[in-house]
Amino acid sequence: MAKRDFLAIADLSQEEIGRLMDLAGRMKKGTYRETPLAGKTLAMIFAKSSTRTRVSFEVGTYQLGGQALFLSSKDIQLGRGEPISDTARVLSRYVDGIMIRTFDHGEVEELARCASVPVINGLTDLLHPCQVLADLYTVKEAFGGWEGKRVAWVGDGNNMANSWIDAAGVLGFELRLACPEGFEPDHSLFERARARSGGGACLTITEAPEEAVAGAHVVNTDVWASMGQEEEAAARRNAFKGYTVDAELMKLADPGAIFLHCLPAHRGEEVTTSVFEGPQSRVWDEAENRLHVQKALLASLMG
Repeated sequence: MAKRDFLAIADLSQEEIGRLMDLAGRMKKGTYRETPLAGKTLAMIFAKSSTRTRVSFEVGTYQLGGQALFLSSKDIQLGRGEPISDTARVLSRYVDGIMIRTFDHGEVEELARCASVPVINGLTDLLHPCQVLADLYTVKEAFGGWEGKRVAWVGDGNNMANSWIDAAGVLGFELRLACPEGFEPDHSLFERARARSGGGACLTITEAPEEAVAGAHVVNTDVWASMGQEEEAAARRNAFKGYTVDAELMKLADPGAIFLHCLPAHRGEEVTTSVFEGPQSRVWDEAENRLHVQKALLASLMG
């Protein structure tokens, strides 16, 4: 059987996402007791630091019967200039799957092209598909699914926003993104999602958070300055004034709306403490669901 990679949510069909969610549900409930990764190894390459990605993939691999190897790019030959194509071919001789968390999305694509084992995108500057899969599962837990639901994104048009656009293109729910001028999501991904849905995906971009959040069932945000953007933090705080998710903004959403944040969070910047710690927040369920969804992904790709 040909190997499958997971670099973007757009790599999956609606039916495949549904099956992943069902499998993740069985894993979370404890009714799935198989060990499809017994005797198998996942190599985890990290060029960016991590809490949730590292721990969830490492624990998930172990729970499925396998083992995970943490490979900092500073500690392997990638950090000394070895081509990623060479690393891909060498690792493919040793391990059964590769997860990579890095900056340049092109590196992940090259790794996948040259590796003979499945490659999983743990995060790039362009996309964060594993996190949005976990977010989709959290939405499914809260509402039974995403059909007919409106999702709002408030803030930077970053890798999270781009992966939400991919998800809307595949699944067809309504997505409204509120981003300041100059901080919009990737235009090509936006157009690809609209084309994939046959124009059926209701995708809109606005500069007004109130317009995005009005009637939304899910309100989503992220930090204003991601890893690698620390020097821009002060300028970004100025650009994102008015984009804080606070109690007043949440009042515009559906009364049963939930709040999501991929973490880490800067309370008082992109979200107030009262919302982050409030009754509508699902951030801890969302963080836990990384484990269950990624286990389903590992079992599907490597099992």
